[in-house]
Amino acid sequence: MTKVAIIGYGNIGKAVEQAVLAAEDMTLAGVFHHTDSIIMEVLSPGSTRQSSVQQLLDADVCVLCTPTREVPAFAKQLAARGICTVDSFDIHGQILDYRAQLLPLTREQQSVSIIAAGWDPGSDSVVRALLLAMAPQGLTYTNFGPGRSMGHTVAAKSIKGVKNALSMTIPLGTGIHRRMVYVELEDGADFHTVEHNLLRDDYFAHDETHVIEVPSVEALNNVAHGVHLVRNGVSANMHNQNFEFNMTINNPALTGQILVACARAAVRMQQRGQCGCFTMIELAPIDLLPGTTEENIKALV
Repeated sequence: MTKVAIIGYGNIGKAVEQAVLAAEDMTLAGVFHHTDSIIMEVLSPGSTRQSSVQQLLDADVCVLCTPTREVPAFAKQLAARGICTVDSFDIHGQILDYRAQLLPLTREQQSVSIIAAGWDPGSDSVVRALLLAMAPQGLTYTNFGPGRSMGHTVAAKSIKGVKNALSMTIPLGTGIHRRMVYVELEDGADFHTVEHNLLRDDYFAHDETHVIEVPSVEALNNVAHGVHLVRNGVSANMHNQNFEFNMTINNPALTGQILVACARAAVRMQQRGQCGCFTMIELAPIDLLPGTTEENIKALV
């Protein structure tokens, strides 16, 4: 049985917990709030303090469910202790640099880190790779939503003066999106200052973004989301090859399920000596599944 520890117990952490409990080949090693200072102390070089965090150190793999911008710090500390990690880091433009930082640590400690393992980046990345293989020439458009973006919502909540927030992604077609950000302000906060700071944040600076003040975000809250992937291209010199991929989802539930599948893959890869830092397009799909190789080939091929 694979022992899985979870750091972070928000929407994604709770979904990961449920997915682990439902998995036939996994057991829960422990759940830790990412703000717990004892975790950082135990993971610090030279620390000898143990207590309940021994559960974390004994885990086969740790799933990081912290806010995205906090993920690299946790991943590096865990990798330095030889602990396998999985995360859903979702800042697309920083993934390659993040991978480069973890790669030497994981190879030195003979561990595995699977990063950016949500549904986008993550499973959608795998779909885009398959579509590119099927039609090497052409264009792919990724249209998100309409729905709640967890990463953008967390980023909006981090803006000074914001008590609560909800960021909705509205697809405009051909991969272009509008961000509708609903903010509930702290007492005394100035809306125009909050709006100015939010629009400068890298999460929002590249899209059409509208910031709307509301009395209660909870009254609007919804975790539904989805994606529509479209590719029109050329296969073997034949034009007009059209492909579409659609899904409508509960955002945290799907992210949690993918993280658990990648936790399974991380342990299998480490057992084979295939150590390092990987994104989902670098994984063998069969490693994501419970059961033996032969069972899955018989069922799926």
